[in-house]
Amino acid sequence: MSEHHAQIRWTRQSADFAYDTYNRAHEIAFKNGDIVLPASSAAEFKGDAERVDPEEAFVAALSSCHMLTFLAICARKKLVVDGYEDDAVGTLEKNENRKLWMAQVVLRPRVRFAPGTAIDAATLAHLHHDAHENCFIALSVKSDVRVEPRE
Repeated sequence: MSEHHAQIRWTRQSADFAYDTYNRAHEIAFKNGDIVLPASSAAEFKGDAERVDPEEAFVAALSSCHMLTFLAICARKKLVVDGYEDDAVGTLEKNENRKLWMAQVVLRPRVRFAPGTAIDAATLAHLHHDAHENCFIALSVKSDVRVEPRE
């Protein structure tokens, strides 16, 4: 149906290529290089804390997809949204084989509707449920993804 591309660029900066010393910093390029995201492994894995790590990008992709799906649903229902914030958190854990994986992502969206747009808690929960059930990214992962809307 559609393809989505990202280019990864890494060049060794260290004199050697030992696990403790090679650089993790790299770039992720989108839109034929027009958008470049500085990336690295997480600081816990000898990366650069000033750059985005894959785990953060994973959490951000889930959060962004949920928000975009939520906004589309609201727009189709003529429910005017003025603002949307999310403080999403992903948890990296060891699985039954002692391998690290992103076991859970919790989305904590806070939605601000336009004046005159009355939404009760049950309707808001239903909108988030529908957004989660239709989010392309959430449908593509096996991690537990929960949505906990905030007031």
